[in-house]
Amino acid sequence: MNGWHTRRAVETLRQGGVIAYPTEAVWGLGCDPFNEHAVARILKMKRRPVEKGLILVAGALSQIQFLLDPLTEQQRATLRASWPGPVTFLIPDLLDQVPHWVKGEHDSVAVRVSQHPLIRDVSKHFDGPIVSTSANPAGKEPARDRLKVNLYFRSEVDTIVPGDLGDQAQPSQIRDLRSGRILRS
Repeated sequence: MNGWHTRRAVETLRQGGVIAYPTEAVWGLGCDPFNEHAVARILKMKRRPVEKGLILVAGALSQIQFLLDPLTEQQRATLRASWPGPVTFLIPDLLDQVPHWVKGEHDSVAVRVSQHPLIRDVSKHFDGPIVSTSANPAGKEPARDRLKVNLYFRSEVDTIVPGDLGDQAQPSQIRDLRSGRILRS
């Protein structure tokens, strides 16, 4: 990925657009999580109900510090031991800082600090987390290449960020930070 692609992706995010980008295992759709219109676009594209919630992805712990500050030291240590990496945690949003259109009907938010270089670069320059949801309509297989992204979404995506998938065979594991329970392996 070159600087031009990063700038284009960040510009799209800041303008309320939707990007498609490779993640650790599948292609993802992303937007600014604090832009309700952009999140609504992704939900409509995927035919996903808002109640289910979405994942946020960051490139560094500092980008989600606002969520970490209210946690216990033990909870923060658990996160630091797993990140960056392919584990998504359900983090309690104790101060209600993440909009309901991201959390859905939950009191926690799904978050991953990625080791994927493209995600790290985009989120660094965006200076915050972005929405990360698999690039597929509900009930379809997640896109594993750019062609499939185009087949699913044609002109609905504002920017497709070129790059390679990471080395994970499956989407990230999802764990509940409070209980330690694995919800998706």
